[in-house]
Amino acid sequence: MDMPSYASFKSNLNAILRGASHSGGAGLVPVPATIERPEGARRYLVATPPEATPGGRALVVLLHGAGASADQVLGLAFPPSPLAVWLEIAAREQLVVIAPDAGRNGWTDCFASDQRAAKQDDVALIDALITEAIVGRQVDPQRVYVMGVSRGGWMAYAVATAIPQRLAAFSVVLAGMPPSGRTEAPAAPLSALIFGCTADPLIYYHGGKPWYAFGFAEPVRSIADTVHCWRELAGLPDAPTVEQLPVSDPRGNTSVTRYLWGQASDGVQVGLYRIDGAGHAEPSRLKRYPRLVNWLTGLQNADLETAEAAWDFFRAKRATGADRR
Repeated sequence: MDMPSYASFKSNLNAILRGASHSGGAGLVPVPATIERPEGARRYLVATPPEATPGGRALVVLLHGAGASADQVLGLAFPPSPLAVWLEIAAREQLVVIAPDAGRNGWTDCFASDQRAAKQDDVALIDALITEAIVGRQVDPQRVYVMGVSRGGWMAYAVATAIPQRLAAFSVVLAGMPPSGRTEAPAAPLSALIFGCTADPLIYYHGGKPWYAFGFAEPVRSIADTVHCWRELAGLPDAPTVEQLPVSDPRGNTSVTRYLWGQASDGVQVGLYRIDGAGHAEPSRLKRYPRLVNWLTGLQNADLETAEAAWDFFRAKRATGADRR
């Protein structure tokens, strides 16, 4: 086998089995920590800028998906997570990033029963982590943001519904909200950014539940209905601004359209990235899931960097009436 053929073979094999993890710049290094909760010690990873930050730092809390972990969502475990790009953003923008572990039983998310939440209250966990970061890591209480992917997205909905006063904005990737009446409905307006993929085989873009999910998934609202819920709470107009993103790979068979309700970047806004043709995978140019994973979960778009798009949305937003608990 000649060298060019071998190099091509090795590259294809890596793409199939390992994916790709590239960097756009230096990133902060996360370190493990624990916090005591009624259910016992809870583990999380935290990345903190080494130098003091005049005026305080923003905090981004990242919530991993089912079967994943804090290590995976921050790029320390397989497969490469697009949300690990937050470590590079944190180094560049002087942010604190916290990624808690759901633990063996998974998140007590927006679908969790009261009985289960009483044994492991993950909204209270995130509330406590926010407080700890404000007290000990120079975090500005007005600049707290939460982002979750897949089942971590369901956890983000639970946080945004239960403690909206602690957040300036939140983002969910690859997850619709529970159907109306299934769980507590949000009651306070909050800036929300939703990423949805139309060919997602695990959490349907158009709502409902895959027949093959059995007990491993819940029926959800469509992404459009989810966006409407937060837009209605905020009293935003029906007509969004619409932007078609440039296609990076014409052979990729996916495309991205951004919808944005609300004109002021420092006011309440609701945004939607609709990724047509893509599956259960966060869009990313830098962090590419293995093709072996794509065969199971669908295509991964490369027209935007999910974490960077979320930071662009979060950047100017501040919580009103944020407390310093």
